[in-house]
Amino acid sequence: MFFSILFLVVGVLIGVAFLTLFERKVLGYIQLRKGPNKVGFTGILQPFGDAVKLFTKEQVYPLMSNYLFYYFSPIFNLYFSLMLWFCMPFLTYFFSMNYGILFFLCCSSLGVYTIMLAGWSSNSNYSLFGSLRSVAQTISYEVSLSLILLSFLFLIFSLSLMDFFSFQSNIWFFFICLPLCLMWLVTGLAETNRTPFDFAEGESELVSGFNVEYSSGGFALIFLSEYSNILFMSMFSCLIFFGGDYGSLFFVLKLLLFSFFWLWTRGSLPRYRYDKLMYLAWKVFLPSSLFFLLFYFGMKMLFLSLFC
Repeated sequence: MFFSILFLVVGVLIGVAFLTLFERKVLGYIQLRKGPNKVGFTGILQPFGDAVKLFTKEQVYPLMSNYLFYYFSPIFNLYFSLMLWFCMPFLTYFFSMNYGILFFLCCSSLGVYTIMLAGWSSNSNYSLFGSLRSVAQTISYEVSLSLILLSFLFLIFSLSLMDFFSFQSNIWFFFICLPLCLMWLVTGLAETNRTPFDFAEGESELVSGFNVEYSSGGFALIFLSEYSNILFMSMFSCLIFFGGDYGSLFFVLKLLLFSFFWLWTRGSLPRYRYDKLMYLAWKVFLPSSLFFLLFYFGMKMLFLSLFC
């Protein structure tokens, strides 16, 4: 089990390293430029150069900060984002995650506290505003995220991620639940604090938001956890409504496609207005997800009464 965990964590961290390179390349070509292409063959070693640079820089911290909270919140941020991956179905000996969905909801809820503490402990107004925005945004979208997920759970009547594969052997949930899948993708963007919902680190108005006072290793850990969350949400989306065939090469291609979607939106869309973001969560997604929840629950009950 230890070697399975080690293999998973190292694989995720290497995946995150190359996702940053992939993002810079995609954004470069969207903006009609090349992106990193000097370090190694076509820039393939650029992420490792960035890692060496970030972790060897001097670690500075604000004199008036709450030092322990300031120091440990990026570490716990990365820890919770890596913990999310433990609910992923594994083909070797690993945890038996019959309640993997609950584990995902618990760990994703804890991530917001680390961002809140990172912003508050810096004792900077910009950091505090960024963390407050992030908390409000994450809590708002977690409500609709849970309700959308509940609709899928009613369809399979299980909390295990492995059951998504068996239920999608004939048809993907994407075709049955198209509106829910599109809402899930938008909610995923908001949950991971990505463009067009990157209010936690709005450079144009908050300098860099909750991580403005971080440098060196602290900044690198926050950066790693954000990209780990992007990869996880891409993997989770593939599992729940794009077939869930996690043992095949086709699954990796779908995961890359979803990761590309996260980067494509960053290169294409401007930042939303904050009041519009909250309006979208509470007045559009919440009623819609409740409606679909009742609809799919009714469909499941009808199916059970007719065929069971």
